[in-house]
Amino acid sequence: MTRIDFHFNAPDKLGYICRLVRKAHGSGSQLVIFGRDHKLLADLDRELWTFTSLDFLPHCFAADPLAAQTPILLTDVAPTTAHHDVLVNLDGEGCEFFSRFERLIEVVTSDEDDRLAARARWKFYKERGYPLTSHDITGARA
Repeated sequence: MTRIDFHFNAPDKLGYICRLVRKAHGSGSQLVIFGRDHKLLADLDRELWTFTSLDFLPHCFAADPLAAQTPILLTDVAPTTAHHDVLVNLDGEGCEFFSRFERLIEVVTSDEDDRLAARARWKFYKERGYPLTSHDITGARA
């Protein structure tokens, strides 16, 4: 069953996701980052290239010819790859294919709309019996 982690109160959602991705990739996990907003994914793509000069995070969009060999994928549709370790959800509505992954990470800012959408996703997962963990990241770093 998919383990679900909510990280609440992220001051900078994309920056925090970059740090989570660095940590997960460093531990050997493969990741899929999902969001229906292609502009947000493009912003994250740029952020992953530039957020630190000391780390290389090999990533590409899931439609790229190199996706099968790339451990970090960005996508706005359900991926057809063999990546099943970690799914990071950027989408406010959640995604229907999350149960294919060992772990799902939801990053939530302090924005009220983002928090309301996260509460709905939390309730959805809880009603279906998924194990949930909440992390208040106020002042914390991934």
